[in-house]
Amino acid sequence: MPDDNAAAPFLSPPPEVALTGYFVRPYDNAVATARTCYSAKGIVTPEQVAGEHLSEPEKRERARQRRDHLARSIYEAGHHTTLQHAHFQFALTNVSRQFIWSFLHAHPFYNSEQVSQRYVPVQREHVLVPCLKGEALAIYERCVAQQMGAYRELCERLEPLARKHYLARFPGRAKERHAKQTAKDVEKRCMEVARYVLPVATFAYLYHTVSGLTLLRYHRLCRVLDVPRETAYVVERMMRAVLDLDPDYANLVEDPLPLEATPEYAALQELSERQQTTPESRKAFVERFDAQLGRHVSKLVAATPEAETLLAESVREVLGVLPAAMSDDEAVAAVLDPQGNRLLGESLNLSLHNKLMRAGLHVNYTFRKKLSHTADSQDQRHRMTPGSRPVLMAHVFDEPDTVEPAMILEAEAEGGALAELGRVYRDSLARTYEAVAALRKHGVSEEQASYLLPNAQAIRFTETGDVLAMRHKLQMRLCFNAQEEIFRASLDEAKQVAATHPRIGRYLLPPCTLRSQAGVRPVCPEGNRFCGIKVWRHETDEYEALRGTL
Repeated sequence: MPDDNAAAPFLSPPPEVALTGYFVRPYDNAVATARTCYSAKGIVTPEQVAGEHLSEPEKRERARQRRDHLARSIYEAGHHTTLQHAHFQFALTNVSRQFIWSFLHAHPFYNSEQVSQRYVPVQREHVLVPCLKGEALAIYERCVAQQMGAYRELCERLEPLARKHYLARFPGRAKERHAKQTAKDVEKRCMEVARYVLPVATFAYLYHTVSGLTLLRYHRLCRVLDVPRETAYVVERMMRAVLDLDPDYANLVEDPLPLEATPEYAALQELSERQQTTPESRKAFVERFDAQLGRHVSKLVAATPEAETLLAESVREVLGVLPAAMSDDEAVAAVLDPQGNRLLGESLNLSLHNKLMRAGLHVNYTFRKKLSHTADSQDQRHRMTPGSRPVLMAHVFDEPDTVEPAMILEAEAEGGALAELGRVYRDSLARTYEAVAALRKHGVSEEQASYLLPNAQAIRFTETGDVLAMRHKLQMRLCFNAQEEIFRASLDEAKQVAATHPRIGRYLLPPCTLRSQAGVRPVCPEGNRFCGIKVWRHETDEYEALRGTL
C-alpha cells in the first residue's frame, strides 16, 4: 500500500500530485462491467454491484462481499479489461525530465501534455536536487549553476544567427510592425538549441492521464531504474489520491516489487559481478553501436519481407478481389495515396478505424537510432512506434557522449564571434561530465548522479512500427516546424523505406504535401505557424537543404 509517510528524497521542492479528473466510482464500475458480460437482464450498474438497491443492511453487506470476491477473482485471473474503463487525470508538478522520459512516457498506455523547453524559458530554481551532503552537494549545485549559465549565454549569443535565418525565411517580418512577434519566434529557436546543455533534472509540470489498469501497473513496478526513488514517490501519491477517492480500490492494489526483483537490475548486478559493466565496456558498446549506425541518425535494420506484396494481398482480402482486378500498385495506393484515399487529408488520424487501412498493420519497420535525450523525449511520444530504450547510466562513461545541434555546428563553420558558441557549448558539457564522474567518486549513487546528465546526452535504442504508425509519425515530424533532430531522423527513415519499398515509401510525406495531394485547403495545417516554405512543391531530397538549421 502507498506509504504517505515516506520522506521526500530531495532537497528541492518535492513533486506535487493532484487528481484533477476521474471516474466517481472506479472500483464499482470495474465490477459492473464484468457482471454485464454475463447479465441476462441488461446493463449492470455500479449502484447494483454495491447493493444500494437493497433495503436490508445484511443483504447490502453480502452484495459488497460478492462484489469484492468477483473483483479479486477477475483480477487474479488476469481479466483486466474491466479496469481500463475508469481513467484518472493527474496534474504533476516538480517532476524531473529524467523521470518523465524513463517512466511516464516509456510505454504506450497514457496521455500527457507537458510544458515545453522549446517555448518556455527555464529558471535556475526549476531543478531537482537529490538528498546530497557536503562536497557532493556542492559539486551538484556548482554544475547546475554552470549549466544554467551556459543556457542563458547560448540563448543570448545564438540570437543573431537565429534572427538571420528567420528573416531569410520571412523577409517581410523585418518590418517594425512585426518586431514583437519576430523577437518571440527567434527567442524560441534559441531556447530550442540552448536547452541541450540543461540537466535532465530540470523540472516539468504536466497533465498525465492513465486508466485504472495502468495505475495498478505503475504501482507494482514503481521501484524500477532509472530513478526509483522519484518514481516511487510520485506513483505512491498518485495511488493515494485514487484511494482517497475510492477506498475500495485497495482490494486490487499490490505492494510494489522491490528494485532487486526487476529484470534489468538483476541482469546489471550479475554483469557487474563479472566486471562486464565498467566505463571501458560502456565506451566500447557506444563505439560499436555508432559504427553500426554509420552515417545515419536512424538506420533501417529490419523490414517485413515482401512488404509491398503482403500489403497488396491484405488490401485485396478486405475487398474480396483477385490480383487481376487490382494490381499491387493500385492496392498499395488504396491505403497510402492521398489522391485516392481522402482519409489521409483529414486532421484526425483515422487509419486504425478504417477497414482498408488496417491492412497496413502487417508491414513493419525496425530502426536503430541515436538521438539526444531531449529529442528522444519527443520521439517516444509516438506511442505506436515503441522502442527498447536503455537504462541510461548503463551507457554513460566519464567522457561527454552527446549530440550536437545543427545550429551549433553552423555557428562554428561561420567563424568569427559565432565560432565561440561551439566552445561555450562543449565546455559546458565537458564540465557536466566531470561533475558526474566526481559525484561517482564521492560514492553518490548512479541514480542521483544521472540527474546532472545534459539534455544532449546520446540515447541509443531500437524502435519498431507498422507502416500506419510510421506514416502518421513521419507526417507529423517531416513538418518543417518539427524539432531539428527528430526531423532529420524522420527524413532518414523516410528515405530508407523509399529505397527499400518504393511503392510504400513514396507516400511517406509531410502534412502539407499529403493535404495538397488530397485536395485539402489550406494546404498548410499550421495556420500562423506556417514554416514559410511551400514544402509541397518540393521533392524529399530537397528537404534538408530547404529546412536548414532554423
